[in-house]
This record gives sequence, structure tokens and C-alpha cells, in this order.
Amino acid sequence: MTPKRIVVTGLGGTSPLGGTADESWRNLLAGQSGASTLEQEWASKYELPVQFAAQARVPASEVLERVETKRLDPSSQFALIAGREAWKNAGAPEVEPERLGVDWATGIGGVWTLLDAWDALRERGPRRVMPMTVPMLMPNAPAAAVGMDLGARAGARTVVSACASSTESIANAYEHLQQGHADIIVAGGSEAAINPLPLAAFASMQALSKRGDDPATASRPYDVTRDGFVLGEGAAALVLETLEHAEARGATIYAELVGGAVTSDAYHITAPDPEGSAAARAMLEVVQNAGASLTDVVHVNAHATSTPVGDIAEYNALRRVFGDHLDNIAVSATKASTGHLLGGAGAIEALFTVMALHERIMPPTINLTEQDPEIHLDVVTSPRKLPDGDLLAISNSFGFGGHNSVIGFRSFN
Repeated sequence: MTPKRIVVTGLGGTSPLGGTADESWRNLLAGQSGASTLEQEWASKYELPVQFAAQARVPASEVLERVETKRLDPSSQFALIAGREAWKNAGAPEVEPERLGVDWATGIGGVWTLLDAWDALRERGPRRVMPMTVPMLMPNAPAAAVGMDLGARAGARTVVSACASSTESIANAYEHLQQGHADIIVAGGSEAAINPLPLAAFASMQALSKRGDDPATASRPYDVTRDGFVLGEGAAALVLETLEHAEARGATIYAELVGGAVTSDAYHITAPDPEGSAAARAMLEVVQNAGASLTDVVHVNAHATSTPVGDIAEYNALRRVFGDHLDNIAVSATKASTGHLLGGAGAIEALFTVMALHERIMPPTINLTEQDPEIHLDVVTSPRKLPDGDLLAISNSFGFGGHNSVIGFRSFN
């Protein structure tokens, strides 16, 4: 059976850089950082060792109705905002509910709801636990929120694979469209884990940067002084459909999704395989499934969390795949600006990869002042133009548990 061409026709997002996809993209190109000191009372109350993060630039409460914020965990609130924007951006297409699906993702889920409910139980007793607690905390709640809002009845699936989650959800959407499960799928991911417990836990395992004196420069992918990631929050959504369906309705097409791949390290629960063999296999599979050659890849949005071990492991995987051609590939590490959105990271980075191809400009990697001599990459440190012609880019995501997800996009315009 001839593979279907799958295209991106809608974009939505809310991130530490902006309340919309466009605002996030523009501020990324401008070299802004979404990281700042936490002003909430709980940050100092619990004497957290790390008291900064990359919070959503626009609070969900400023976008949603009050009843929506009351009945949805923040992870679902962000999902709803991103999903609605992407759907509107796609032209709110007319589609039978049975032909509209959702592929969503989260790494942690409704942590705020869970921990607030535990506090209520412990301090005030079981009668004070809200009836909506379970529907709000379950990891599939964001997918359900987007699906119910859009009336999607072709499935509302959820991936939970740590920081690889939303890249995997987009890869799944590609497969579901290929298999004819739907005509349109809204795919993406969301996370809202800037909470005392995750912050304390990530800090305890030495995963977070300690640069509290200057949060905006704390995330430093590939820099010799990198010391961990900055926790971020938000969501992003892509509207995906077959090229035939998109052209029939006259949709704007941003890029073509050429496929995705998922592998696993089976190495360590938190550390990546330093050889990067499974991550490399995922990248190679995406390029091969696109019917392309390795030399067709011109741009990579790297996972690049700014951890000493992780950045090296991804570099090793890239070098294993591309060899000498890696020197001709421009790499952007956008977590330097957004922080790490965990289960939402792949989705916002997919959005940035699509926009890079659509506008033919690659976003900068901020805070890189002295590149690690062991990482021989052409890192984009200021916005750089992409050439004309047919271009291929990939976006990498890797997560605790050894999860690897990679997706590829081809320019369309």
C-alpha cells in the first residue's frame, strides 16, 4: 500500500516564551529566556534548593473560563489552550466526529491535583477531597479534555514515556493516519509540574541547574559550564491530516510529517546509554522511512537538556548516525529558552521545527558561551536562514526509562 503523505495544518501552544504558538516562536527567535525566580510563597516555605523555573508566560486562568480552571488540572488547562489554538489555526475544519482523533501525551500528569488532594485529606479529612479528583489527576485527562472540546470520536489516546512522550504521540498520530483511523488528528503534549515535590525530587537527583543567581542563563546546552536543566511547563499541539484531505479543503500547510520512530535503551532508569545506539537507530529509521538519505538532513532540534551526561550521549548518537555529514547539519537546542517541558517538550520542539522549515529560519541556542570541546556540533547561536529547496529536519526526544522518540519533517513551501 502506498504510504499517505501527512501534513501539518494547524499549530497551537502556550509556553514560558508566550501564550500562543506565534508568540512563543517570535520570542524564541528574539533570544528570550522563559526562566525566572519563583515568587510563590511555597518556594521559600519548603526551602527548595532550586527556586527558579520556566513558568508559562500567560497563566491559564487568563485564557480559560473559571469553571474550566476549576475542573481541570493545570496540565489539562494547558492542553485545552494549545488544542483550541491549533484547531482555530487549522481553520476549524468540518470533519465527522468519527474521523477526528487525538493523540496526546504527558510525562507526569495531574501532579497538582494529586498533591493538593493529599493535603486536603491529611489536613481536613476525606470529606474535603473533591469528587473530581480522579478525573483531574489521571494522565489521560489532557487528551480527554482536548477530545471532548473538539468532539473527537476516533480515539483520544495518551502516551506516557517521560520526556519522550509528546514526540511519541506525534509519531503515533502519523501511524494512525496512515492506517486510516481518522482523517484529522490533533497531536501534542502538555505538562504542569512546577510544584514543590517535583522540584525537590529533580533537585535531589542533581538534575536541575543551580544557577539561581541568574535563571535566564541557567539552561546552557553544550556549554562547558552546563549543570542541569530548568523545569518548564506548557503545551503544544499540531493538527495533522492527509495531504489529500488538506488540499481538498484548501488548508494552509506548514510542513510535511514524514514519520516517527520509537526505540528503547534498556540501559538505565535515568541515565541515557552513553553510546547512543538505540537513539541513533530511531534517527536512522525516521530518515529511511522518509525515503531520504542521511545527507538530506539539514537541521536538528536536539533534545539537549543541558545536563553534563545527556548532551554528550545525544551527540554520540548523532555522530553514530550521520558521521562526517553531522558537520553540515545545523543544530538548535531550544530548551535553553523554554526550559524542559518534560512530557510537553517534544510537542513544543516539533512546533519550532515546523516553523523553522516553514519560515526557513533556524532558532538560536542561547547561553552558549564556551562550547564543550567534546561536542563537535554546528550549534545555531543566532537565527540562521535555511536555504531554498526540499529540506529535511528531525526533532529528538529522550526520556527516563531509556525512551527514545524521533520525528521528521520536510519543508512544504
